[in-house]
Amino acid sequence: MAEKKMKIGEILVSAGVIRQEQLNDALRSQNQLGGTLGENLIRLGFIAEGSLLQFLSEQMGIQHINLAKVEVPASVQRLVNIETVRLRRLLPIGFEGKSLVVGMVDPTDMAALTEVEFQSGHRNKPVILSATQFEQALVFFQAHGYGTAALKFEAETDASRRSRVEGNLAGMLSLLLAWNGQDLHLSAGAIPSIRVDNEIRRLNLPAMKPADIEQMIFAILTPEQRRIFQGSLELDFAFSLSGVGRFRCNLYRQRNSIAFTARHVSETVPSAAELGIPDFLKEFALKNQGLILVTGPNGHGKSTTLAWIVETINRERKANIITIEDPVEFTFRHKSSNVNQREVGTDTLTFADGLRHVFRQNPDVIVIGELRDYESISIALTAAETGHLVVGTLHSMNSTSAVDRIVDSFPAGQQSQVRAQMAECLLLVFSQRLLKRAGGVGRVLAWEKMATSLRVRNAIREGKAHQLRGMMQANVEELVSIDWTLAELVVAGKVKYEEAVKFADNLIYLNELLKVRGAFK
Repeated sequence: MAEKKMKIGEILVSAGVIRQEQLNDALRSQNQLGGTLGENLIRLGFIAEGSLLQFLSEQMGIQHINLAKVEVPASVQRLVNIETVRLRRLLPIGFEGKSLVVGMVDPTDMAALTEVEFQSGHRNKPVILSATQFEQALVFFQAHGYGTAALKFEAETDASRRSRVEGNLAGMLSLLLAWNGQDLHLSAGAIPSIRVDNEIRRLNLPAMKPADIEQMIFAILTPEQRRIFQGSLELDFAFSLSGVGRFRCNLYRQRNSIAFTARHVSETVPSAAELGIPDFLKEFALKNQGLILVTGPNGHGKSTTLAWIVETINRERKANIITIEDPVEFTFRHKSSNVNQREVGTDTLTFADGLRHVFRQNPDVIVIGELRDYESISIALTAAETGHLVVGTLHSMNSTSAVDRIVDSFPAGQQSQVRAQMAECLLLVFSQRLLKRAGGVGRVLAWEKMATSLRVRNAIREGKAHQLRGMMQANVEELVSIDWTLAELVVAGKVKYEEAVKFADNLIYLNELLKVRGAFK
């Protein structure tokens, strides 16, 4: 691979297209940031994309293609699966005789050609495809579906306008929405990137300088937010961009410069069907008293599930709901209930401060954006014991470890009392993961359930919550392992087996479930 990079680079230098020092800079950028040598030359401003395409076409004897001048039928798209398209950065275009024409950002990737030939059953003819037009095609598929509509766009269609990346915050946040991505990441020395279906994809932009990020982000901060950041070196805040959307943002320092992450927050709470939420969660959401925990790693949809629970209560109960969030993400309109949303840093100083005074606000439902510390957890347990419904999120790997996480946050002398409190007030631990959809676009919810019952209460009270994991394989109603829902998703064709394995709790149990369902012979 290194020889190939040097060969192309040396040809460019010998032809006088670029200078040797520019080649060296581009190779360093490629080693650090990935992508092809050509993409890094373009990002660094050493050559225009059109000039590079023409040069490569002449030197390699391979045509280059302009997607604005062709139409790619849905039937041709379906010859190669979307995962290969995205990972290999290629696109089946059409037929020339009996050969399948394949547009490739890197037409020298022989392994990719072999993979396409195996999937399509046709000989291949590679052509050079610009990285910009490839990204435009991905935007089109995000909007219209892959293999369902013919790909056709002109230079000024919505698809190309959305994919044209501007080096400003508004442009990058707009592209985040166009790609249906989860997060935008900005770091000094790195090319801006977007997380799509839990994979990082770099934008067709130069690496950012520390001063660029600082100027861009400080422009959207209030004087108070700047003061907080300069004092604590960390800042969580919400930001709304007119005509684009609302974002949950985090600003932090790394290697003596600042870095920024923004996550898009939908203006409306998705439906249960859109989220894949099981029916039983609604039954628990409408309980009058107790503790509901939504758990899982960061980036796996806990906040969205929490918002769905709040919206369900808001719609179907006549209650006073108090939320404490950092920051406020989804905003709710008062429906059957009153929803009073308090933001840490704006409406209350800390989660603990907000919870300390919450009882005087006459709540029926208390929603805690994240259970973080001993004091917050202690007040949440007391509230759940004293006639309130308490709903919150917690970082834990599974439902049973959530119990240990809460107990371990207390001093040893209080842990026995805390286990007794949890045994009495816990209604449900709903642990979740988001998996890549088998079709390659979007993610699917897999969940695990630990609900209240005599055996669950006894195990928590006696400090034996870990034993409940074994009971999850006994197929009892209140204990459902994530392996069970993973098996259902694989059998339904929503998730590939290889993806399910990444999130399995017990691979042997998962395989047994698949055998029973006929997925394995």
